[in-house]
Amino acid sequence: MKTVVFSSILAFSLSALSATADEVTDAISGAMTAYEEGDIAYATDELKFALQLLNEMKADTLVQFLPDALDGWSRELNTDMGAGLAMMGGGTGAAASYSNGSTEFTITLMADSPMVASMGSMLGNAAIMNAGGKMVRVGREKFFTQNDQLMALIGNRVLVQADGDDQQVMIAHLETMDFRELSRFGN
Repeated sequence: MKTVVFSSILAFSLSALSATADEVTDAISGAMTAYEEGDIAYATDELKFALQLLNEMKADTLVQFLPDALDGWSRELNTDMGAGLAMMGGGTGAAASYSNGSTEFTITLMADSPMVASMGSMLGNAAIMNAGGKMVRVGREKFFTQNDQLMALIGNRVLVQADGDDQQVMIAHLETMDFRELSRFGN
């Protein structure tokens, strides 16, 4: 009797799982079917679609690292970041604008982008950085600052940029971020 009950529960669970298959699974399955049928073009399109969906999921995860607005401030997420990164060679990004009614700034996160990789050697070179601006510490991280911008490379793959007028307000928001967890993003 126990075996019959367990088998019924297992069968029900598997059918429920397959009934809730997500778009990524559907796209990969569609690509496999198209490949087996010899339709390479459609298989490629389905894989690209699955990759796009996975990148969107990854970007949604990255958004969680953007700081909440401090008291007296509001935060508006930028949902169009992915399209811009696609034109720059790919990667994952998230951005938010912060405002208190009279002052505004933006924090942008970019990961696994060719642009970030090219900036890595520059941000890691203290001589280059000191020649063009100065360094400020935010928590345990060193941010390069020049004009109205703060910039740091976290974990050698996530670029954090803050752009705006009031550097102290940007730093106060950045200090609330978990840079240690951000360095593990996507791992």
